[in-house]
Amino acid sequence: MRSRPPVKGRGIFTGTGIIITGLTATLVALLVPIWSYADRSDTGLSVLNAGTVATPYGPLSALDREFVEKVRLAGLWELPAGQQAEQKGTTQAVRTAGEHLVEGHTFLDARARDVASKLGLALPNEPNEQQKQWLTTLDQAQGVDYDRRFANILRLAHGKVFSVVAQVRASTQNSLVRALADDANTTVLDHIKILEATGYVDFGALARDLAGNSAPPLVSSPAPPGPTTDPGPVVPVTPSPYATIYTPPSAASSPAPVPVPS
Repeated sequence: MRSRPPVKGRGIFTGTGIIITGLTATLVALLVPIWSYADRSDTGLSVLNAGTVATPYGPLSALDREFVEKVRLAGLWELPAGQQAEQKGTTQAVRTAGEHLVEGHTFLDARARDVASKLGLALPNEPNEQQKQWLTTLDQAQGVDYDRRFANILRLAHGKVFSVVAQVRASTQNSLVRALADDANTTVLDHIKILEATGYVDFGALARDLAGNSAPPLVSSPAPPGPTTDPGPVVPVTPSPYATIYTPPSAASSPAPVPVPS
């Protein structure tokens, strides 16, 4: 039987096909991870875009909305806590810290409600469960024990929110939220300083608490804004003589530190 002669050029085409197939497979392997990553819903950009809505004051992100809500929540428990300190504090420094809390959160709550009204955001009308527990703890404390608990609980809470304010101020695209963050930054820093000036803050315990119980990133996406009614101002347990419109003080107005009680 006569063997069939090889077709000229077949080996060349076969080799070229193998090379092309290999290059195609490599390209697909490179592109698939890129497509997969771009479609992931847990990337920072995806989270931002998914929760952002348009407003006349600029894009409003989920983080922006959560921040406005947190300013309101802070007033719902820190304002009555401050008023309580005006009455139960055993030193003038503690009573002065309570005065600053009342003034500061009266001011910030009015600002948060104004921003929420313009953006159509719903706001809570009562503290969350953690904040209620803090208020219960302060209700039950007396004397110097009250002073210490007040200073440390409030200082811990302000330390946690301080980083959130900075995050919002650095990233927000909304002019109303940016201005609210400016006011919150000034007020929270004033409260941190005035609480430390009581002389009761345990900085070692504070550092451990902040390191061990750091708040998770704010990535939840509250409902988009819609028509809402004003929830009304925070109402203290009893009227406070300090509950007036508040102008955040400059750093120079903070009182000098007092000696640590022996």
